[in-house]
Amino acid sequence: MHPDVEKLVEAGKIPAPVGERLSQLAPGNFCLHKSFGAGKVIDWDFATKKIVVDFEKSSGQEMDLQFAMQKTEWLPQDDFRAVKIEQIEELRKLAKTDSVALVIHILESHGGSITGEAIEALVSGAVIPTKEYKKWWDATKKAVKESRKAVVPTKRTEAIVLRDTDITPAQALLADFEASKDIKGMIKALEAIAADIGAFDEDSEALKQLLTDIDDGAKKAARVQLGHAMQLIAARDEVIGSNKALELDPSAVRLSDLIAGSDLSRIAEELVALPSTRQRAVYEAFETAFGPEWIEKIVTVFDQVGARGVTEIARILSENGGMPVLMEHLSSALARRALGPDALIWVCRERKGSAEEIFGADVGASILNLLENDHLSDGPRKTSRLQTLLNDDKALLSDLVNGMDLNEAKNFARRMLDCPVFGDLEKKSLMARIIKVRPETVELVSGQNAAKREEPLLVSWESLEKKKQELEELIRVKIPQNLQDVKIARSYGDLRENFEYKSAKDMEKFLAHRRAALEREIALARGTDFKGADTQTVNIGTVVVLADEDGKEQTITVLGAWDSTPERKEVSYLSDVGKALMGLSVGDDAKVRNVESEQMQTLTIKSISAYHA
Repeated sequence: MHPDVEKLVEAGKIPAPVGERLSQLAPGNFCLHKSFGAGKVIDWDFATKKIVVDFEKSSGQEMDLQFAMQKTEWLPQDDFRAVKIEQIEELRKLAKTDSVALVIHILESHGGSITGEAIEALVSGAVIPTKEYKKWWDATKKAVKESRKAVVPTKRTEAIVLRDTDITPAQALLADFEASKDIKGMIKALEAIAADIGAFDEDSEALKQLLTDIDDGAKKAARVQLGHAMQLIAARDEVIGSNKALELDPSAVRLSDLIAGSDLSRIAEELVALPSTRQRAVYEAFETAFGPEWIEKIVTVFDQVGARGVTEIARILSENGGMPVLMEHLSSALARRALGPDALIWVCRERKGSAEEIFGADVGASILNLLENDHLSDGPRKTSRLQTLLNDDKALLSDLVNGMDLNEAKNFARRMLDCPVFGDLEKKSLMARIIKVRPETVELVSGQNAAKREEPLLVSWESLEKKKQELEELIRVKIPQNLQDVKIARSYGDLRENFEYKSAKDMEKFLAHRRAALEREIALARGTDFKGADTQTVNIGTVVVLADEDGKEQTITVLGAWDSTPERKEVSYLSDVGKALMGLSVGDDAKVRNVESEQMQTLTIKSISAYHA
């Protein structure tokens, strides 16, 4: 207790606990204020009950003594924040010579736990120049991980936690696993063990109990988190493969068990989010799970597992003689226009390799079909990567139309010019590539075709309002949020391997493109309630009854550009079916594609009536 304060306590003027707290604010001591930061007490005056503190953010701050006792927190002299006030140069030297020691000092000063975000607030600018901080922190974070003196999470908003210094490296890794609160944490901890398996060379017994815990965790998670369960088992198998002393119990759950016991569509859905290495481990287990039928089984999920999965499955099939089965599956899907964007991208990239035999007119039609359908749907866009490939791969269109006959090339070029997905500059650029190898198509970019592309889009008032709402949400919510996401992801450092940053930048491009497309579409749109449609021929706003060769009838309603509802047999006048019907009269035949079989069929128009909303 400070001598001056001790006199007041002995005189009975203040209680001893108050004296202890008051002594912490004696001149020369350090304190922390929520708003002003850390500070050093310069002077106090019992007569006026005032205290003067040099805070980081407010030098010479005069405060009421009682207020200071309530609003400040005492800091020991060796606390990082106190040291930063008077010994900043020593901290700067330590940051250069032993950055791990600096972080440990910060952790010890904060009760053993602090976020990366909070460390940046303490260090950047004061100890490390702001411009150098990210590079310094990336190296420091890696060094802290390697020292195993603290648990370092991936995200800067999660707490870095100081470890117990008396445990071995192997025990520290196991402690991280045991401290995991959910299966995601178990996966991260197990991956860290796999990456540092050498730490267990003399302590493999510790891993044996770990295998039991993994088995229990995977079995529980498989019911509701199948993807994470498969990832955990794949990481476990990697650990076992790296340690000769470990053997898997015959009763332990295996990847093949999880695959065989689950619906393939669910497996495909869960696999999309897994890293490539984990996906490959799952695909390699298909043979054990399904025996001789494994190739047929794995082909069925080829188009459902995302870009990484498509690549991994193709590689495995190539290594195991399964490519003929895959080509047959892809050829059938292309003919039915049922191939998704990731599989189409793979076919395009492998057009001079594995997919050469199926690369042709059906690929081009499937690409445009997907782009148009995705454009007309109200959900999130799924074909942005496919459109990017079409623009960036300068030889793709040339290779595509080079293998078509003249009519196929003209039809493809005409359809591309009419496709609402592409902007005017895009169309000119893409058509230039086509014309270079097929000069006969040059006539399509002149005369009436050019004017036709700028015709208004007739749409329902409801769909127009939805587009306007989408644009407003894009401008007010999604684009600002994406800018924030880019800023946060950039702070994670090392942009070359920063998945979050790459994803955020890809989304930035998509949002910009989507905004431009929406603004152009809305400018061209003309709202209508479809009243007064001419029913002499099939027009926008008419209900058409058609019959096939067996007399079986079906009803199709032709509506605006954005009004397709397949389940109600409502089609856009810009769709393939809509274009085939427009202008026809009762008794005329129309060739349309069957929705279920995807085969072309001839239908006769039996009646045309006005649509009523």
